[in-house]
Amino acid sequence: MFMKKKAFLFLFLATVISVLAYATQPESQPSEKDLTSQINALLQKVYKADEPGSAVLVKRQGQVVFRKGYGLADMELGIPVEPDMVFRLGSITKQFTAVAILLLAEQGKLSLQDEITKFLPDYPTHGKTITVEHLLTHTSGIKSYTDLPEWLPLMRKDMTLKEIIDLFKDKPMEFSPGERWKYCNSGYILLGAIIEKISGETYEAFLQKNIFDPLGMKHSYYGSASRIIQRRIPGYYKGRTGFENAPYISMTQPYAAGSLLSSVDDLAIWNEALLAGKLIKRETLEKAFTPFKLKDGTDTGYGYGWFISNYEGHRIIEHGGGIPGFTTYALLLPEDQAFVALLTNSSIEGRAPEPFAFRITALTLGQPYKEPVAITLQEKEVIPLVGVYVNALNEERYIIHDGNRLFSQRAGGSKNEIFPVSPTEFFLKDSFARIKLIRNEKGEVTGAKLVNRIGPVELYTKTTKPLPTGRKEIALDPALYDQYAGEYELAPGFSIVVTKEDNKLMIQATGQQKAEIFPESDTKFFPKVVDAQIEFVKDSSGKVTGLILYQGGQKLQAKKVK
Repeated sequence: MFMKKKAFLFLFLATVISVLAYATQPESQPSEKDLTSQINALLQKVYKADEPGSAVLVKRQGQVVFRKGYGLADMELGIPVEPDMVFRLGSITKQFTAVAILLLAEQGKLSLQDEITKFLPDYPTHGKTITVEHLLTHTSGIKSYTDLPEWLPLMRKDMTLKEIIDLFKDKPMEFSPGERWKYCNSGYILLGAIIEKISGETYEAFLQKNIFDPLGMKHSYYGSASRIIQRRIPGYYKGRTGFENAPYISMTQPYAAGSLLSSVDDLAIWNEALLAGKLIKRETLEKAFTPFKLKDGTDTGYGYGWFISNYEGHRIIEHGGGIPGFTTYALLLPEDQAFVALLTNSSIEGRAPEPFAFRITALTLGQPYKEPVAITLQEKEVIPLVGVYVNALNEERYIIHDGNRLFSQRAGGSKNEIFPVSPTEFFLKDSFARIKLIRNEKGEVTGAKLVNRIGPVELYTKTTKPLPTGRKEIALDPALYDQYAGEYELAPGFSIVVTKEDNKLMIQATGQQKAEIFPESDTKFFPKVVDAQIEFVKDSSGKVTGLILYQGGQKLQAKKVK
């Protein structure tokens, strides 16, 4: 939840495909004037003057070359964003948690190879050896609590650390520690608990004393709904009638996985202090900046609290965050002495900062990202690619042939057209992901690699399973749709709104675009933009009282509230 990587429903259940940079020819770094023009051209059309906005900072060789606010900080007061304003960070928090752990390690108070039961003796490890390093690298196999349907209704509740841990501690392990990589907020909750156990201080107090105060980060805080925080701004999402205030989430919930607030200026201070060795030794930091390898040698593309990527030979250390009302991204290029931060006060489809922050980074380097050019494949080259592919976690991905077009679709996700750059490599428009097909010595397609700009390469094996049959639309009298119109609450602040428009039944999840749903029975409907099903629930009198959302193997119930 606290990073825009995976969440529930149309907003939350669709896994966001990360990005991979495409090769470009080196160019000289643009002047400050040219860079300003290029960044303005990129961001002004996304973060408009009368909509929620963003704060941007770009530093190069220790100098600020771009610093600006876009759009509105407060839509009710009409106050524009200024770059010193304070935003919720979401999962950028994780790098602070990781460094806090490394501080304790340098002090000899823990080893990254220590089993977590050394500090949390009552935690059930299900017979597995889970180390501190496993938590840092998302390789523990522990279930992420933000993936649990039972967590959704609890988002507003103030919870103790024990209550949060109790949500996930008894869930079955998803894999053995060190064998797979899967983003896990639970791991960082446990790291916060370890920090508190060793230091004898709260997570908040430890960070204030050991990081914020020593570095002079005067605009960085642990989140609180009651505390007066100067220059803090509200967050927004897209609701039924337009932009609305973001749903409330208790800041006890994200904790050491996503609770912090900061400004672009403070994030620059933080990154420069790390490189200068002001908190931990540079050699310790390099361990955090080194991709962790799984037991089989697979590179995860993730260190301790950061993703590690490469663009045109430039190493990038980066992370983003997503929390109701805010999405964030920050990239550090140690060898280039460059830093880019883009913080936004909206969690709205199409406005996520990651792709824009990356493009700004490429512009700053003088090596702007260029879209690949698609080629045309003959049908005989396309047909062998079609099929069901499965990864090590038994998650399915489909390659679908429709006319002369190819699509890729993760089970439970949306269908995306893919375009060939060669007979074995494909790209998605407006995404930097690549799909690379694997062939055996006979030339037969046996699998595929999903190569993201950040994170591990996902390996898929082609199976002999038939593609799922498409849902069949039936004809219904549109007069029946009137009974389904209304608002259905899946969690406090998160709803699905159903409307009848021009004899069509439309659905809109909080923060998402509106989509038509189509009948397959008088109570069951499906959208064509994503692999999901909606079933309306009636009481004994025939009155519609709720709905059930089936998506990604989950069954989520919502009560009709309006």
